[in-house]
Amino acid sequence: MFNKRYYYLIKIQYLGYRFHGWQKQPKLKTIHLMIDRTLNFILDGKEFKTLGSGRTDAMVSANETAFELFIYEKIEDEEAFLALFNHNLPQDIRALGIEQVDADFNIIQHSKIKEYIYLFAFGQKCHPFCAPIMTTILDDLDIDIMKEGAKLFEGTHNFKPYCFRATNNGVYKRTVESCVLTENTLFTASFFPKQSYTLVVKGKGFGRNQIRLMMGTLIKLGRGEVDLKYIKASLKPESNEVMDFIAPASGLILNSVDFE
Repeated sequence: MFNKRYYYLIKIQYLGYRFHGWQKQPKLKTIHLMIDRTLNFILDGKEFKTLGSGRTDAMVSANETAFELFIYEKIEDEEAFLALFNHNLPQDIRALGIEQVDADFNIIQHSKIKEYIYLFAFGQKCHPFCAPIMTTILDDLDIDIMKEGAKLFEGTHNFKPYCFRATNNGVYKRTVESCVLTENTLFTASFFPKQSYTLVVKGKGFGRNQIRLMMGTLIKLGRGEVDLKYIKASLKPESNEVMDFIAPASGLILNSVDFE
């Protein structure tokens, strides 16, 4: 006789600066490792399994993402469970909410929209406290042309040039729902520079380092190293271009994951 299984969707946020990404790796501190360690402690060794909605790379942060908890004992008081979970998590990881889902819910296959933000400033060195979430480009950038360049990524294109170590077997025809570069109004701090910017990208799926490679190309555009025609050509089905500048990881934030 099989024990009944219970399923919970838990939303979390974290500062990724001191972690080696989401996925567990030997001898490295990762978000998934700390989540499972904490759950093992508060569940007193009871059997459980966790599955993330996706992976983030080393030093990448998340304002809101989620994982699914599989467990054989119902959580009777979800609010108390969440409080206990937060009490024992490290201070750079926080649980935002918990809800019970049914067996048909699959956090990997369930349709979802992800919104990523790349936070940056340029022109002068920023306060060191900015380093965990903001990239500073010391060169001058033409923000207006970068705004035009960002819009070129919208729609369905060949994103193979924007996937790290792409092979001939991958699926690179992807759709970017929106891609907007604008003045930063989402995050504030007393030590931030007077002006900072965000690249906001939405879509259902992204390749490895895709957002950072897109941002790297926009930085090159802002420096005058490439032009708008170069970006348009790179997105064509026949393009074999390989992007060579990956923007630093610490400026990238997974802002939200919305399940449809």
